[in-house]
Amino acid sequence: MPRITAALFAGAILFAGGLQAQEFKPAIIFDMGGKFDKSFNEAAYNGAEKFRKETGIAYLEFEVTNEAQRDQALRRMARKGADVVVAVGFAFATPLEAVAAEYPDTKFVIIDSVVEKPNIQSVVFKEHEGSFLVGMAAALASGTGKLGFIGGMDIPLIRNFAYGYEQGIEYVNPDAELFVNMTGNTPAAWNDPAKGAELAISQFDRGADVVYAAAGGTGLGVLQAAADRDKLAIGVDSNQNCIQPGHVLTSMLKRVDVAVYKAFTSARDGTWQAGTRALGLAEQGVDYAVDECNEDLLTAEMRARLEEARERIIAGELVVEDYYSTMKQ
Repeated sequence: MPRITAALFAGAILFAGGLQAQEFKPAIIFDMGGKFDKSFNEAAYNGAEKFRKETGIAYLEFEVTNEAQRDQALRRMARKGADVVVAVGFAFATPLEAVAAEYPDTKFVIIDSVVEKPNIQSVVFKEHEGSFLVGMAAALASGTGKLGFIGGMDIPLIRNFAYGYEQGIEYVNPDAELFVNMTGNTPAAWNDPAKGAELAISQFDRGADVVYAAAGGTGLGVLQAAADRDKLAIGVDSNQNCIQPGHVLTSMLKRVDVAVYKAFTSARDGTWQAGTRALGLAEQGVDYAVDECNEDLLTAEMRARLEEARERIIAGELVVEDYYSTMKQ
């Protein structure tokens, strides 16, 4: 093939590849609290950003600020021709069921709920497994034997965090005392740092010296209260260790970022599949965070205990019950 022809041919291939890349249109809808909540939504945002930076493909996005917008946002993304739409949060389940039926050619992904439709992928996490490990860490770090948990909206999903945490505490110290408070019963519970701080201070005043926050943006108030009272907190979803360095024992990582990144990537590559994916320790869907901000708090001895438990859970030798199983009893 002549050089000019070869160059033109190569250029045509590159142009076609670029055109195909531009034609792929992913979308993401963030839940209440916003994409910069430093927790659940921000983890999803980080996954979308990783995809954008690696591929150069922009994505459509929307941040829900009230309940009525969920249905509208899903329909808007489908009408705009999104190839895959990621809905971040369990509250999208009901509107998604209707919208997915109306747009059968659009791929949808929902995080934290299961919706059974041929064009929906449901991604759920084994929060109880990751929470078990940070519960162990809390019990190992505690000097009082009194621990706290502050959840966001009082729903089974958040109770699952608390239940795993409780089991991890009991695994280390069966005599430990656990205080549990939920922030509220509406979506406003995800974005109330003042209430989070108030509940944390109440638990610290009762003797707790480590408090785990599974409350979205509300948890930032818990972390602030721990710093103000010179106590320890445990972050959630994203790595929150460095928000209050020296006062965040660890963070229970829920790899929503990985779920979003894989949703976009698989939809682009043609490997996307509907159905349910459950991500736990074995699937690297949950974990605990260690970095320069908490490595002095989470000692080598503590980490060795956590790693031993991790391996036993993955091997099936140590069973962590989920909260949903207790609801069936």
